[in-house]
Formats: sequence, C-alpha cells, structure tokens
Amino acid sequence: MDTTRLIIVAVGGQGNLMASKVLAEAALLAGVPIRMSEIHGMAQRGGVVESAIVFGDAHSMLISDGEADVLLGFEPAETLRAMGKCNANSVVVTNTAPMPPFTVAIGKGIYPDLEQIETLIRAKARKMVAFNGLALAREAGNAMALNMVLLGALIETGAIPITARQVKNAIESKTKPAFVEINLKAFDLGFSAARQTA
Repeated sequence: MDTTRLIIVAVGGQGNLMASKVLAEAALLAGVPIRMSEIHGMAQRGGVVESAIVFGDAHSMLISDGEADVLLGFEPAETLRAMGKCNANSVVVTNTAPMPPFTVAIGKGIYPDLEQIETLIRAKARKMVAFNGLALAREAGNAMALNMVLLGALIETGAIPITARQVKNAIESKTKPAFVEINLKAFDLGFSAARQTA
C-alpha cells in the first residue's frame, strides 16, 4: 500500500488531538495501516499542537522536512509555519480564521497579513483549500467543531486513503453522544466548503 504522510497543526484547544483520534479510528475501520505521533508543546497556554499521521506501509511515524503529502492547518499562521514539512506536490487544507497569540493581544507583536499568508502557502503547494472554518463550525452549532469542519474538507480532497463514511462512523464512535449530531453537520459543511473552493 502507498504511504501518505499527513501533518496536522493547531493551537492548543482547537481540537487537533480529537481530529487525530477520529482519523486513526477511521483508518482502522478502513483496514489502512496507520502510525501516529503528537507534539503537545505548550498546548494549554495557546501553543502549537502538532500531529504526524502516516497512512500505509511505513516503518516510522516521523515526517521530515519536505516529506508531508498533506498539511491540515487549524490556524493560518501555524499552517504557514509548518510549510517546511511540505513540498511542491503537497495538498494544504487550512482554516483562514486567525487565532492571534497572546503577544498580539497585549500589543507586543503583529499578526501577519492573511492575504500574504495565503499567497505564500499557495506558492509552495500543489493544491490549497482555504476557507473560514470557524464560521462553519458556528453554523453547525459549536465553535469547538472546527476540527470536524476541517476533517470534512480534508476528506473531500481525496488526499488520504479514507472515505467520508469511514470518518463519520469514527465520529459517531469517538465523540460524546451529545456532540455527534453537531460534529456530523460540521463535517458535512467542511466537505461542501472544500468542494466549492476547489
């Protein structure tokens, strides 16, 4: 089986780890071999959280610079920061709603221009899907469903060897019953958004 390497980057609290668990469960349902690692960093203080997921036959879960086939970014500046993991054939899916760091909030830093971020990402990737995932999560009923919106967009690209049905089954088994309906709606909204931006 071919190997597909996925990097997921987010800010602490955005749901990266839950998204990774859903993808891992979906891969198991699909019979796709999977290896996964996570870097939590200063997640509880708004720091970066990174997951590396390797689908298919591989001996390592490490993804070196230039090796990622797919990058899923929950925050635009973090997506740009992770572009070193990508190459000219990579697919990038990113949320465009910024979550500026604390330094920006207290006036000690400046958040980069969003249009410039998108231009830089687009120049380094074969395909980019970019949209305001936070707005869609709120439309689904909960801003915390951003991770499911982005999973929907990721699956629509066809860049990883998992189907929408497999991910939905994983959402149903891995999320609390009270959130299943919202998460499934968020997934569908993200899937549709990716199709429209393509």
